[in-house]
Amino acid sequence: MQGFHTVVRWLNYASATLACAMLVLMMLHITLDVGVRYFFNGQIVGTLEVVSFYYMVALVFLALGYVELRNENIRVDLFVQMMPWGAQLGFYVLACVLGLVFFGMLFWQTPADALRATQRGEEAMANFDFIIWPSRWSLPAGFAAVFLAILSNLFTSLAQRRAL
Repeated sequence: MQGFHTVVRWLNYASATLACAMLVLMMLHITLDVGVRYFFNGQIVGTLEVVSFYYMVALVFLALGYVELRNENIRVDLFVQMMPWGAQLGFYVLACVLGLVFFGMLFWQTPADALRATQRGEEAMANFDFIIWPSRWSLPAGFAAVFLAILSNLFTSLAQRRAL
């Protein structure tokens, strides 16, 4: 079981690192675009499209698993905190199972959508040819990472017999 947790942790670290790289690239791209506009009265064509379709999508979806692995998602557990530990564990297990079903269904569907977009060579409407199919692959990668993170947290919680 420890090997599973280690693999999930490293997959989520890699995914979060890629999301951080997208954040840095987005920051540099936008800064360069602003500099070109300010100093040279020009523009970098496609900045809005690249930021919207590539950087933001990767940033959001690739970081989901890491956030879940660290139990830093937003939770509303006002009343659950006042319950006995057995009830807290029960609610946590229920939430994990629902999360596994939800993200499992998302992961089940998104690779097929990404594959169709790849086969079609999906493009966005712009003043130039702008392919967007590569960004579709961020979704199944992110959903797989969060699915595995929930599973890892569930196993840890059951082994420790307490809600994380």
